[in-house]
Amino acid sequence: MTRVTFYQNRNGQLTGFEAADHAGYAEAGEDIVCAAVSALVIHTINSVERFTSQDADSSADEENAVIHFSLKGEISHDAELLLKSLAQTLSDMQEEDAYKDFVDVNFMEV
Repeated sequence: MTRVTFYQNRNGQLTGFEAADHAGYAEAGEDIVCAAVSALVIHTINSVERFTSQDADSSADEENAVIHFSLKGEISHDAELLLKSLAQTLSDMQEEDAYKDFVDVNFMEV
């Protein structure tokens, strides 16, 4: 199961996330859930970096299937909006009967 934990500050703003593990929906190379989550996560990171002035850190550990992403400094409206969009889309996937056993979305205050 792919687990995505979104981090929030005490004001409720999203400040980053960790995506971990393979979905396990199908064999490697044919797993549409894993591919969708990966594409959404990478798209969000690239969009924050390319279309906002937000400072951010990211790292990926391909061997262990973990991606970390965190916003630095004051959280910009645009960067948070992109994170909210990712969170909503993944939450929607989690609610679908076909995918609920393969995507787990959580929120944690940091």
